[in-house]
Amino acid sequence: MATGAQVTSYFEANEAGRTETLIEQLYDGKRVAVITDGGMPSVSDPGFRLVRAAIDAGIAVTCAPGASAVTTALALSGMPCDRFCFEGFAPRKDGERRRLFGELAEEKRTMVFFESPRRVADTLQAMSETFGADRPAALCRELTKTHEEIRRGTLAELAAGAESDPPRGEITLVISGWTGPDASEATPEAMAAAVAALEEAGTDRKTAMKETATRFGVPKRVVYDAVLKAD
Repeated sequence: MATGAQVTSYFEANEAGRTETLIEQLYDGKRVAVITDGGMPSVSDPGFRLVRAAIDAGIAVTCAPGASAVTTALALSGMPCDRFCFEGFAPRKDGERRRLFGELAEEKRTMVFFESPRRVADTLQAMSETFGADRPAALCRELTKTHEEIRRGTLAELAAGAESDPPRGEITLVISGWTGPDASEATPEAMAAAVAALEEAGTDRKTAMKETATRFGVPKRVVYDAVLKAD
């Protein structure tokens, strides 16, 4: 620890109040390190609130090497870490990949994936079409290394970025969990695209329309009309 460093307690009971003070110190040019005597800050200990506040303030955040890129990416994503699931690498074949994403479309926990730089653009595009283009996500690459980079945004934005500026190195994707149907997202185009994605993955049209209606929280007739219009 650097000479003259100030040690400040930061736990669940004072996290809300201390966060503002720590952000002010960061604005003043100081460095803040969140450490714990057990667990992982932001995952199993307080820290998420501070990470989110720093990201919103445009302050750089990094993470010292931890047990796994899974928890490191979670801590840096700025997304809820209280409940999450690790899905490993998505299937290489497009149909199998889309089928998996269809099964996970309504997963409420934050999801973590590993991915190859060669496939990440296609994977993000499939996620955008299945999970929704506006679903928040983070692409984390080369964690704890010299060229560490965190790209945050919607799945559509990350997919476009991976296509125009392909990321290199080891990649971890963090995807926000499903928060329930949003009426503003239930456009005919979005519903027709969701049905098409499920059909492409091998789901029959009737089942695809039923699953899409559940996902968007609309009657099956609305999805049927959207598909007819698209055809």
